[in-house]
Amino acid sequence: MRIVKEAEERKNEILDVAEELFGTYGFDHTSTNDILNRVGIARGTLYYHFKSKEDILDAVIQRIVTKGMTKASKVAQDEQLSVTEKMTQAVMALNIDSGIGDEVMKQIHKPQNALMHQKLRDSLLFGIIPIITRIVEEGIQQGVFQTDYPREAAEMIMIYSHVAFDDMYEQNEEGMEQRIAGFIYHTERILGTSEGSLKEAIMKIFLKEK
Repeated sequence: MRIVKEAEERKNEILDVAEELFGTYGFDHTSTNDILNRVGIARGTLYYHFKSKEDILDAVIQRIVTKGMTKASKVAQDEQLSVTEKMTQAVMALNIDSGIGDEVMKQIHKPQNALMHQKLRDSLLFGIIPIITRIVEEGIQQGVFQTDYPREAAEMIMIYSHVAFDDMYEQNEEGMEQRIAGFIYHTERILGTSEGSLKEAIMKIFLKEK
């Protein structure tokens, strides 16, 4: 049991370092030697845990996504929250908190980190859409939402949000306010709610981002 624990700790140590280096310098500009030197291990130890640099990237992404999905699932199951609160908090649970800070997220949105950015976005969407779908279905049952296509509604909202706010770190205040207003307007129509009914809940997401 002790050997397994030590192996898992070493694996996480490699991922911690790789996550920081990928975020700071980009996937393409980080070598396995960079990771080896920072962790202080032999190449054989690295390849014992990961077959390639791409394998490390996949593990980094999966670890980030798993944390977000675990938080979002707990929110969706919280009976103390309204459906609008569940939707808002489930999305907020996806905020990337890797312990490195906002600077790394700004780096991930840069062209040199395109692969990491795309994999992270696709994995988050794949995981969150079923969770949002269940929340929409609950809202339909309660009469809060009105749509015959809960999964499609969840897909449209989440894909729209990722496209519209993918470059939010580079948006000026006026441009961001316009996008947020448009997002709220269209989200309310996708879910079949009255105008302004979701503004307060959705605004919490963007206030959190700041």
